[in-house]
Amino acid sequence: MRFYVVKIGGSLIGCAKEIVLRLSILAESGYGFLVVPGGGPMADLVRSLYNRGMVSDEAAHWMAVLAMEEYAYLLTDGTGAEPVDALSQSQGVRVLRPYRYLLENDRGLEHSWDYTSDAIAALVACRLGSDMIKVTDVDGVMISGRLVSAVRASELMGHRSCVDQGTLRIIESCGTRCFVLNGSVPDELIAMVEELPERCRGTVIW
Repeated sequence: MRFYVVKIGGSLIGCAKEIVLRLSILAESGYGFLVVPGGGPMADLVRSLYNRGMVSDEAAHWMAVLAMEEYAYLLTDGTGAEPVDALSQSQGVRVLRPYRYLLENDRGLEHSWDYTSDAIAALVACRLGSDMIKVTDVDGVMISGRLVSAVRASELMGHRSCVDQGTLRIIESCGTRCFVLNGSVPDELIAMVEELPERCRGTVIW
């Protein structure tokens, strides 16, 4: 079985359910996926409140995790994906509801905006000993205006990219790989997933 932790970003909320449905079809051929939801517009609201000085770092962290929990319910609504509160590797598609899980153990996460839902997905992948796929609305990581096919996490430290700094620190510390893929066209995304890990039509960070 090929298994991946899949982070579905909030930028793809319009086609996110279609992505989950496509992953379910792929799972029939021997794949397993644990989906970690982004925060989407719900997390954007939390960030707005934080920027206005209305909530602390601690409150913002847990409010943003709850935003991910809301997105999880969207991803499981009508898709057949199973909502789960714990980590496991198994065939099929499961969607993590992160709030309950992280309440029990969020060691490795700073309660700051350096550690977003990407970092939570990286932590989950690290704990499961698996690779991670970050599904987003860009083709990969850009460096000096150029798309790169592969880059070390350490090389991106301190630079702005589509991956947050907390994710880079977790990847570097535990040795997992993160494949950054464009999921705007779900069928094309599935074709890219099938080519992993031998070929990455995005960027692989290690």
